[in-house]
Amino acid sequence: MFRDKIKVLDCTIRDGGLINNHNFDDRFVREIYKAISASGVDYMEIGYKNSKELFSPDEYGAWKFCDDEVIKRITDGIESKTKLAVMVDIGRVNLDDVKPASESPIDMIRVASYVKDIDKAIHMVNHFDEKGYETTINIMAVTRSLDSELNEALHQIEEEAKCKIIYVVDSFGNLYQESTEFLVKKYKEILKSKEIGIHAHNNQQLAFSNTIEGIIHNANYLDATVYGIGRAAGNCPLELLIGFLKNPKYDIRPLLDLISKEFIPLREKIEWGYIIPYALTGILNEHPKSAMALRGTNKKEDYREFYESFSASDIE
Repeated sequence: MFRDKIKVLDCTIRDGGLINNHNFDDRFVREIYKAISASGVDYMEIGYKNSKELFSPDEYGAWKFCDDEVIKRITDGIESKTKLAVMVDIGRVNLDDVKPASESPIDMIRVASYVKDIDKAIHMVNHFDEKGYETTINIMAVTRSLDSELNEALHQIEEEAKCKIIYVVDSFGNLYQESTEFLVKKYKEILKSKEIGIHAHNNQQLAFSNTIEGIIHNANYLDATVYGIGRAAGNCPLELLIGFLKNPKYDIRPLLDLISKEFIPLREKIEWGYIIPYALTGILNEHPKSAMALRGTNKKEDYREFYESFSASDIE
């Protein structure tokens, strides 16, 4: 439970923003930043760095774009050792729009990529590395990748990518203990010069336990969110992870205050966390978008019909 190399990354605003188009107001984000900083968490991922030519600011909030000036408005006057991260997707950011790290409040840029786009991800992290940022590649939907394709991608990353951290991402909440162990060991075996991270989703209420499994097998970068907030079933709860680590540099108390004051009221307004449709997409290794759509209909509690919709015939 205590290992100096372990780093905790909070992705509350980035992953939580997938619920509400990143429309969190400045006050809310500032309260999270203060609590995350006081708790000693190593990184806070504050949102996406997306192009405004592809996404309209009229539809999406500030944390879809993470302009440097907006971030500074949040962090101004708060003493913090917590580093700031943003995520970029392949084809959704203009590389020239990203200033050098020396001119930005951002410390880390995480590139989210499917296996098929790993060459593009390598190009991007190398570009951001040259600009002075810490970088990661987060390999999404890894449970949908052929083993041979994943092996090839990992070898290419080891040979060509300047980034030091590669994430196992359980996009659909499909992983179990054994498959988490298998993947983390595979990454460790091939990526001899990299650190391994884990980003777990909670469709089957396994995000926390799968994160622990990753720790057991030497994954040192751990993603979590306050009160487990995130798209659909959400993520590994940050407060549980901090409680488990028992590292004196982390303090759970600011997180408990934050949950009481901000997240209990928020949970009355927007939905996330374990519910049956999200569990079913996790079991079936499906993207949760279909379950999210179901929750907006008058059949949102018709679980059997939803389950059987994934097969041409009834699933036994």
